[in-house]
Formats: sequence, C-alpha cells, structure tokens
Amino acid sequence: MGDRPDEKSDRKGGRDAGWGKKFPKDSAMGFAAHRSFLTYTACIVEVKVEGSQITIPNVYYALDCGTPVNLDRIKSQFEGGAQFATSIALKSEITVKNGQVEQNNFDAYKIIRMPESPKQIHVSIVESQDKPTGVGEPPVPAYTPALCNAIYAATGKRIYKLPVDLGA
Repeated sequence: MGDRPDEKSDRKGGRDAGWGKKFPKDSAMGFAAHRSFLTYTACIVEVKVEGSQITIPNVYYALDCGTPVNLDRIKSQFEGGAQFATSIALKSEITVKNGQVEQNNFDAYKIIRMPESPKQIHVSIVESQDKPTGVGEPPVPAYTPALCNAIYAATGKRIYKLPVDLGA
C-alpha cells in the first residue's frame, strides 16, 4: 500500500474477520458501527477473557471515507485509534474527590502498554469516488461498544461502566 488512491488497501472486512464463526469458551467477537465526520465506520473486536484479563487478538475496521487520499495515513489513523480506544475502555478513568478532579496531569492518567495492545488491526477501506471525509476521530466511537459487546458474548457479563473492570 502506498500513498496513491488507486493502490489497494487491506481488504479484510467482516467476511474475512470470520463473523459468525464459533469461538472457544471465553472468546468472542463484538460489533458496532458509527458515523462521524461524514465517515461510516464498522468495527469488529475479537476478545479472549481469562479471569479478569482481557486479550484482544484482532480488530477489524471497515470504513467509507469517500475518496481515500492517502491509504497508509488512513490505515495508521485507524491503527492508532484502536490503541487510543483500548486505553479509554480498559485503563483511562477520571475520578473526582471533594469536587475536584484527582488526575491533574498525564502522569496520573493510565494508558495501555504494548502487551495490552490489540495484536493485529485490520483496516478495509471502501473504494469510492465521493468527496474525502474525516479519518482522525472515526476509529474511536465504534471501538468501545464493539469491545464491550465482545466481552458480553464471551462472558455473559454486560459492561455498564468504564474503564472495564471484570474483577468487580
């Protein structure tokens, strides 16, 4: 993949994600979709849950962002968006005590580390001749609902609060 719109992107969409396939106990996929900045995004997150430990073997994105101007940059935005959204879902928490936020700088704001990152992130870009649309923020909104749906499918436990805490 290069920077020219006529080059092919990673074509792993929902079909290649294996949506509907059977998973071993405590593993599953979850789905969510969202539209923001005129970009349509679908996200499938695969999880494996062992006790309170969540592993994310695969994330699959399919997106329609109009004419893809720079395929490598679009893919990297979605790869980074999956990392950021994983941090939000699993680690990031803003707490308030006596009316004040306790985290006063980034040193107190937790993010994921490499071992907690999704192992593989697949990005499928719909070919289009429409005007280009946004790709910076769109990977984030669909990710956490897809992750929580996958956790529910794997464990039967609904997630009502972030960050996700399966030990609670």
